[in-house]
Amino acid sequence: MGWVGGGCAESTVCAQALKCIRQEQPALITLNMQDEVLGVGMPCGGMMDVYIEPVVSKPHLIVAGHGGIAETLVRLGHILGFDVTVHDPSAEAEKFPQARCVVNRDFDLSQVAFGPRTYVVIATLHKNDHLWLQRALQGDAAYVALIASTHRSRLVLDYLGAEGVSREKIESVWAPAGLDLGAATPEEIALSIMSQIVALRRKGSAKPLKEIKREADLAEPSSVDQVILKCETAEQK
Repeated sequence: MGWVGGGCAESTVCAQALKCIRQEQPALITLNMQDEVLGVGMPCGGMMDVYIEPVVSKPHLIVAGHGGIAETLVRLGHILGFDVTVHDPSAEAEKFPQARCVVNRDFDLSQVAFGPRTYVVIATLHKNDHLWLQRALQGDAAYVALIASTHRSRLVLDYLGAEGVSREKIESVWAPAGLDLGAATPEEIALSIMSQIVALRRKGSAKPLKEIKREADLAEPSSVDQVILKCETAEQK
C-alpha cells in the first residue's frame, strides 16, 4: 500500500492501477508534472515514473470429469498457477492431489461458481455435458471447452440452441477443445487445451514465435515501453 501525492496524479495512478488489475499486467507510467494544463494538473516541475504491479487472485480452473485427460489437466493447471476444482461423481480425490477441491458426492452444480476468471473444461465422456455447458455459459465463464468428437460436439451444441441458448453463447464454446498440436494421447490433448487457455488468457496469437519475430522485424519500430499519461482539466472535457 502507498500514497501518490497530488490529487490529479493520485487519480491518474489509481485509474491506471485498475486497468492493470483488469489486464493482469504490470505497467510503468510516466506522469508529466511540468505543465498544469498539458500534464497532470500539477505544475510542480519534473516527471515522475510509477511502476504498477497488480496483485490478483489465482484464476480458477474447473475440470468436469475424470480419467487421464482430467488428471493431466489438473497437474498442468496447478503448475501454471490455477486454483483447480474437479467435479465428477466418479472422481477419486487421491488421483487429483493438486486440486484444491474434488466434488464427487452428486451432480449438483449449484455449488459451483462461474465468472470472468473461471476456465471450464468439460471432460465428462458425454455424461451431463449439456448441463455443464448450460451452467457455465449462464455464469459467463472466461473459457468453456468441451472434449468431444466433432459429431458429438455438434449434437450437444444443437441441443443448447433448441433449449434457447443464444447463438453468440454457443459460438463461444470451444468444441472440439484445444489447439491443433496433432495430439493423440490424453497427456497431449490436455497440453493442447491448457495451451489454448494460456493463449486466450494472455492474449497470445498461438502463432510460432519465429513467425511473430519475423512480423515484428518487418513492422516499424514502436515506442511502447512506457505510457505517458495526461490528465485533462474539467474545462477541456
